[in-house]
Parts: sequence; C-alpha cells; structure tokens
Amino acid sequence: MERIVPALGEVESALDVVNDFRDRPSGTLRLNVPVSAARLVLPKIITPFLQAYPDICVEVVTEESFVDMLAAGCDAGIRYDDRLEQDMIAVRIGPRFQRFATAAAPSYLNARGRPEHPRDLLTHACLLGKFPSGAVPLWEYERDGEVVRIDPTGPLIVRIGGAMDLAVQAAIDGLGIVHLFEDWLQPHLESGVLERVLEPWWQRFTGPYLYYPGRRYLPSPLRAFVDFIHSEPWAD
Repeated sequence: MERIVPALGEVESALDVVNDFRDRPSGTLRLNVPVSAARLVLPKIITPFLQAYPDICVEVVTEESFVDMLAAGCDAGIRYDDRLEQDMIAVRIGPRFQRFATAAAPSYLNARGRPEHPRDLLTHACLLGKFPSGAVPLWEYERDGEVVRIDPTGPLIVRIGGAMDLAVQAAIDGLGIVHLFEDWLQPHLESGVLERVLEPWWQRFTGPYLYYPGRRYLPSPLRAFVDFIHSEPWAD
C-alpha cells in the first residue's frame, strides 16, 4: 500500500494534466464542510458553478469534527482560520466577516427580562450546542475592547450542525436564548419571532476559507472551483 498509493497519486496527477487539454473540466469535486457553510455559504456558489461547468459533479460532505480531509477522500474543505489544517492553501470564500447573534422570543424576554450584560446570561435558560468531541463552546462577546466569555447553562443541548435548527425552534417557542450565526437567525429576526439580545456585544470574526493541499497539479474540478471563487465577488 505504501508503494501503490503514491503511484496512484501520480496517475491521478497525470490524468489531470491530460484533462487540461479538454475544452471543459470534468470529474467529481468532493468538499468537506461544516453544516453552517453548507447552509450559509455554498447555496450562492454551487448552482452558478455547476451551470458554468456542467461536466463536474460536486459531492458535499458535512463534518463538524477535526478531520484529515485527504484521508476522508475529499479534495478540499471549508473551515474557519482557527480550524485550518497546516500546510494547506487557504482561499477566502463567502462573507469576509460574520457575527454570532444572540436572540430569544419576545415572550421569553417579557417573562424573564432582557439581559443588559453578557454575564446576565448566567441566570437565563440558554440553548446550547455541543461538538462531536463533547466540547460545549463558550459564548463570547466583545465591546469597546472588553471580551467576555460565558459558560451558560440551560434545558437543551444539541449537536452543533443540523441539530441547531432544533435549538432555534426551541427559542422561537419561548424555551430560552439561542446563540448562533447571525445569517442563520436573520429570517427569524426579520419576522419578529426572535428578538435581538445584547446586540452591541455581538462579536465579529473573519469568514470561512476554502482550503486544499498545495500540490503542483490540482484535480481539474478543484482547479476550476478555485478559479471560480477567485473570479466572482462572493465575499461581502
């Protein structure tokens, strides 16, 4: 296996060189992304990309854990800068900046009061997310140079990813306070079923990156995708 795997890699690279002579790139592009990227970033990109490259098939694998992207059989991934693997090329994809938003139903806030400082959350029912590793991330806030990290508690803990919709619905139903990507909560904030909480404290952070190995010959679907990302104004 140690001798065959590098040889197969050379064959794959050689086929991609041949593929350069095709009028249109073809093949399968496998992306490893968090659910938040599949929900908030890729919808604006995948359809126009596939329309531009009809001979390419995109396979998207959602994964919240730290994984070896190549060992998982993927060509590229999407992660945030604090979770990027070393020795990879990173290209910004999606919004340049994002925020985590804190929100609750008006009925909950009318009954329990509206927090005025992040530390007030310690006396509230908070709806939490947990990584596959078992870690429950702190809720982090920042205002005028002051950073506050809160370890809240509450009646509901869900797996970070697709299960966060359950926490959102619980917040809409008045069960407690939710803390999630602003873009994820935006439709509910606009409709009024959720109300902004502690908005002056919402922390802004850099958006996600597409990352991939820096080998000499990229698979043609990946090379086409990277070029597509570079050529279009996807970043806000």
